[in-house]
Amino acid sequence: MHSLSLVTDRRPRARRLFGTGAALSAVLLWTLLGQGPAVRPTATVVPHPAAVTVDGKGLRALFESENRLIRTSERVTAVTFNAAWNDAGLDSILGELARRRAPATFFLTGDFAERHPAEVRRIAAAGHGLGNHSFSHPHFKDLTAAGRQHEVMAADRALREAGAGRALTPFFRFPYSETSPAHIREVNALGFADIEYTADTNGWKGTEGGMTVERAVERAVNALRPGAILQMHVGASHGRTEVIDAQALPRILDALAARGYRVIDLRTLLTP
Repeated sequence: MHSLSLVTDRRPRARRLFGTGAALSAVLLWTLLGQGPAVRPTATVVPHPAAVTVDGKGLRALFESENRLIRTSERVTAVTFNAAWNDAGLDSILGELARRRAPATFFLTGDFAERHPAEVRRIAAAGHGLGNHSFSHPHFKDLTAAGRQHEVMAADRALREAGAGRALTPFFRFPYSETSPAHIREVNALGFADIEYTADTNGWKGTEGGMTVERAVERAVNALRPGAILQMHVGASHGRTEVIDAQALPRILDALAARGYRVIDLRTLLTP
């Protein structure tokens, strides 16, 4: 069994805005609060038991990087969902994941958590990980440093108050996947690793945006490679009820299995 780590987009580093002391303190805080490496899924989800590490350093090894791919030669992939609008399609998604005994990570906005606390608890109870997707899903480049910090920490607070519990991870995903080295360092200083994605199915665009279930499945399949991180979405915008990713999920999981891939839980990357 090969160990896994994340392929990082290590862009040119500017001088650090924050000292390592703050980041290390944040890591220790996550561990002491039981929100980091100690996270374990419930019996509903059974991730592969292999010991998975990131350069033997866990969370700290993910800092200062835009993480879009897991470095491995094995046919494994991670399935993730973002949620900001509403809970449309969640019943179908959770049911399919449970039927396949497949783990996933859900990146929720704080606004979603405040409006749908019962759904936050359902995701956690099903054994999946919960990540931070900001509070209101703004463009981070348009915010001040204080505004960006507020977005991250307000979302963290909302997820905790909604009952995320031990399902909560120290993972952050930028709105619109708009990252920069400086913004990543800011997030790291708050104790979060940036986890982006290899490919998005684009199911969130809906049929009016030119997407179909077939196209969503095709985008996922075309992105398959050892360590791919797939991004999908829960909910629908502008009053829509159609959730293409919920419809595409069974076919995507079928395609993964047919090609010899297994779905792994991103939280195993935190195991020191």
